[in-house]
Amino acid sequence: MTTHRNVIILSPHFPPSTVAGVHRARHLAKHLPAFGWKPVVLCVHERFHAQSLDPELARLVDPSTRVEKVAALPTAMSRRFGVGDIGLRALPQLGAALARLSRDLPARAVVITGSPFYPMLLSAIAKRCGAKVVLDFQDPWVSRWGATQSSWSKAGAAHRLATALEPLALRHADFVTSVSDVQNSEMAERHRWLDATRMAGLPIGGDPEDFVHLRSMAKEAAAPRGEKPIVLSFVGAFMPRSTAPMRALLRGFALLRASEPRLAERLELNFIGTSNSPDDTTGFRVRPLAEVEGVADQVRETPRRLPYLEALAALACSDGLLLVGSDEPHYTASKIYPALMSGRPWLSLFHRSSSANAILRAAGGGVAVDFASDEELVGAPPVIAGALRRLATESDAFGVADPNAYAPYQARAIAGRFAAIFDSLVGERVASPSMELERN
Repeated sequence: MTTHRNVIILSPHFPPSTVAGVHRARHLAKHLPAFGWKPVVLCVHERFHAQSLDPELARLVDPSTRVEKVAALPTAMSRRFGVGDIGLRALPQLGAALARLSRDLPARAVVITGSPFYPMLLSAIAKRCGAKVVLDFQDPWVSRWGATQSSWSKAGAAHRLATALEPLALRHADFVTSVSDVQNSEMAERHRWLDATRMAGLPIGGDPEDFVHLRSMAKEAAAPRGEKPIVLSFVGAFMPRSTAPMRALLRGFALLRASEPRLAERLELNFIGTSNSPDDTTGFRVRPLAEVEGVADQVRETPRRLPYLEALAALACSDGLLLVGSDEPHYTASKIYPALMSGRPWLSLFHRSSSANAILRAAGGGVAVDFASDEELVGAPPVIAGALRRLATESDAFGVADPNAYAPYQARAIAGRFAAIFDSLVGERVASPSMELERN
């Protein structure tokens, strides 16, 4: 009989929170028991969240999962001092709960996932209690974008603070994970004392069982499809560094309209959840770009972030999917995994060095367009126009994505890799330092 060891998953957001970062903790809580680790989730109680909640998402959490919830300083009070980050608002409470749980369980390992990143400073507490600590960076804490912000702006101040605090948190980490190897390389470049053999790139991945749950609910697409016969959907947040690739996509669509107007008029580009906030109904990101390119009449944008299962339904009910990345090589786009699992044909636009580009090309089921420089991206619209034409006229010819290509990125496989890291840290099983995906 397998003896389960205790692992604390510290994630300020957890279902019913709608913030994208909940899925790392959700996946680990679900699948770690299969690998001999008993998870205890430490999060902030949902009544202290600033965003709307998604009760349906909470139904995807096994009722037997132990979830410890703490209070936080209410936003009505904290924002008087310019603080909205839930990681800061609940830092003392999370620290006290982490000390108690680490001691009383006891916990053999603790994984702290962010953003928000400030709870990573609590790693010293877990270490004092004898637990091994894994810090999991879902995004860069110190980012190139942050470095470009005015030193007098809030974003610039946050960047300076991140630069000072990141090494303090890392000093107490036994292992570091992030969503890409490039992100790890950049972190190691900033902190030459980091041990590269104790770092691994682990994408968020996706869980095909979510689609099983979706089918059991027989949900319809959240956004009305209108009268256009061919709906191509982009589902997910639109990040600032995605602006240049998005402009290239829209220019490609404009070229298609100019060369084949009768075909192009049948298309509707549908952008859903672009603001990454469940309560934002006016923060349009794509529409202004579409207006500049003269294609806004065929672009529909829903800024507010949809509840998770509604977003999956929008994927499954679209005629095709638009997967637009960033101009950054390390950008991984966790949204690609649900897209591949949806079975819908797709068009992608990613940096050539992005792991997402490699995964999509290996999986098949769509058209992958990539670029390695700003110059290549400027020249991409004709290629994109041709890809859009294929997506509109030959969608059945693509087939579906090969499950074997994305099997290593499914939630269970990623949880298995985390379990292997925990095993190696506590000395109960030797794990390869490189943590190759093929092992799982």
